[in-house]
Amino acid sequence: MKSHSRIRFAFILMLFVSSVYAQNTIIPIETASNAFVLEVNAEKSVNIIYAGEKLADRREYEAVPGIYRQTEDYTEVLNAAYTSSGSQNLVEPAIAVTHADGNNSLDLRYVSHTVKTLQENIVLYTVLLKDPVYPFTVQLFYKVYQQEDVIEQWSVISHQEKGNVTLHKFASANLHLKSKAFWLTQYHGDWAKEMQPEESRITHGIKTLDSKLGTRANLFQPSVFMVSLDKPAEEEAGTVLYGAMEWSGNFRIDLELDYQDNLRILAGMNNYASAYTLKPKEEFVTPAFVFLLSQHGKGDASRKMHQWARNYKILDGNGNRLTLLNNWEATYFDFNESKLFQLLKDTKNLGVDLFLLDDGWFANKYPRNGDTAGLGDWEVNRTKLPNGISSLVKEADKNNVKFGIWIEPEMVNPKSELYEKHPEWVVKQPKRDEHYFRNQLVLDLTNPSVQDFVFKVVDDLFKENPSLAYIKWDCNAVIYNAHSSYLKDQSHFYIDYVKGLYSVLQRIRARYPKVPMMLCSGGGGRVDYAALAYFTEFWPSDNTDPLERIYMQWEYSHFYPAISVSNHVTEWGKQPLKFRVDVAMMGKLGFDIVVHDLAEKDLAFCKLAIENYNRIKPIVWQGELYRLADPKKESIASLMYVGKDQASAIIFNYLVNNRYGEGSKFPVKLKGLDPSKLYTVKELNIYPGAESRIDAAKVYSGDFLMKVGFNPQVNNRRTSVILQVDQKSGK
Repeated sequence: MKSHSRIRFAFILMLFVSSVYAQNTIIPIETASNAFVLEVNAEKSVNIIYAGEKLADRREYEAVPGIYRQTEDYTEVLNAAYTSSGSQNLVEPAIAVTHADGNNSLDLRYVSHTVKTLQENIVLYTVLLKDPVYPFTVQLFYKVYQQEDVIEQWSVISHQEKGNVTLHKFASANLHLKSKAFWLTQYHGDWAKEMQPEESRITHGIKTLDSKLGTRANLFQPSVFMVSLDKPAEEEAGTVLYGAMEWSGNFRIDLELDYQDNLRILAGMNNYASAYTLKPKEEFVTPAFVFLLSQHGKGDASRKMHQWARNYKILDGNGNRLTLLNNWEATYFDFNESKLFQLLKDTKNLGVDLFLLDDGWFANKYPRNGDTAGLGDWEVNRTKLPNGISSLVKEADKNNVKFGIWIEPEMVNPKSELYEKHPEWVVKQPKRDEHYFRNQLVLDLTNPSVQDFVFKVVDDLFKENPSLAYIKWDCNAVIYNAHSSYLKDQSHFYIDYVKGLYSVLQRIRARYPKVPMMLCSGGGGRVDYAALAYFTEFWPSDNTDPLERIYMQWEYSHFYPAISVSNHVTEWGKQPLKFRVDVAMMGKLGFDIVVHDLAEKDLAFCKLAIENYNRIKPIVWQGELYRLADPKKESIASLMYVGKDQASAIIFNYLVNNRYGEGSKFPVKLKGLDPSKLYTVKELNIYPGAESRIDAAKVYSGDFLMKVGFNPQVNNRRTSVILQVDQKSGK
């Protein structure tokens, strides 16, 4: 009898469990390696029950919650897929609203979900949520790039209430992670000090990464970060999540370690001073938050993000780029037509593709002879350039080089004709003193007339100069005294400004889809994947000291591929020219030097380096990146780009510690090669008169190079060494 009772009890229990699971809907959002799993419970709440490596059997995801024995979730919504405020939630919400009747509560319940294959490798998951009391809906979108393990998440908020609803918070993404511990790698900076990393263990409470600058939003706090699970991730080991906002304005990322010791990540536009009034049937679309999870360290995460960026995000990410000579450090604002003609000859002599004319070519009533006047008056300065830009374009054609130009169309100097004619176009408080950033103010891109003006700046340049081949788009000012004379609701300003910017860029790209444009913002003040959909490259920092750039470019390399990172050779720093050129070749090479003042050997070296670069740039731009020796931890920095076929690789090696006897004392273990192949290693960029210490005839197996390594012989006499690894012919 006892045996029969036990069997009967087990059968009843099985039926009970089956009935519970039958009431739940599991939504596995899977990439090639990982799964982000939602569960719809009996009450129609949508919760995140798993984020980790993909399981072989999807049916087992439903067993995950029962494995944990953590503190009770009193709220029952700690792991909500999109946490709302004002009901039973006690933690940071993803969304907070005031309904048309003044009620502040929101409760989002599951209605339906869809799964749609958009194209090969891309699947879109959509989850519809609705409040059971109010006609208020939220759609959650998860765009999955399967092979890259990348997910973009965003939300669309709408309602059909009888009056307007106020949105107080409106996150793009709401993640929930379980681990024994979490470490955050975040970045901070300032002008000429971009991408300074900090790593710390995440403690209970909320850590917020945000910007309130309006424009140039990444100046102090970039919108990219990493979270390591269990322990700090290493280059090729450990579990790490990469995250980045696709938004060029104020952002907010909340990382909350809750009382269950789980990590909640909420990311989106910053709701600071931005309560948004939503009309009935109007849709509020949040920008995307992109994230990926890797169980194989930072290197694997970077390589996947780079591939995703090149294939799907950066404008012409798999295309070509122009190597340029910029006039800024050669002339600053002091130039005329004859000086520029000489620089165009220098461009041809150097062997690069394009000459870039920087700031100072415009304005007449208030000539642009410094940064205090003329910005906004985009007519050619007749004193400097009496024959206009067209004469420079023609001269460039004669020298068989292309011509590009600098603009900063979002900004205005108070000392300008534009400011005098249209003070209502300027962002400023009507009853307060103006406050300037770099002697300038920001134009109000929420205003369609200003959008038309900014578009016309670019359009007129191309109409007058059809062969114009490059635009450097700068953005130096942040927003002080935020106020729009155009907007009725000032709390919409920060959001609508960025939407206005994107509207202009969309118009430019519709008319000029392929013209290369550099995303510049007084350095790296505006770098994100929403902006890079319109730009071919970005300017990491005005600080071009090559030693400083090694560290900056190293950190940028975690999130952005080499083809998108503009690196110029300048006079900054005390290092020899070879070191400066070698550092700049890590990404998209450019020059900002006085070519005709170069010593004979220096000029010969630059020409040689450009020839080498033209040969190796497909590997640098499209290859797989491996960071080999961390400059923060070692006396050298070493990183490596490996071609997709593993037949060739380029290794950049730099001395970063000038103390006595420092250098590459140990061999550097290479990565990404085929262990069964045989390779030779030769040195590139050998300065005229110098001899390489590398035996280019010696043959190594990929197995040897990856397990034992190779010594680039970096020391205080060989401070930078570029190596090319090639598969031996016949193998």
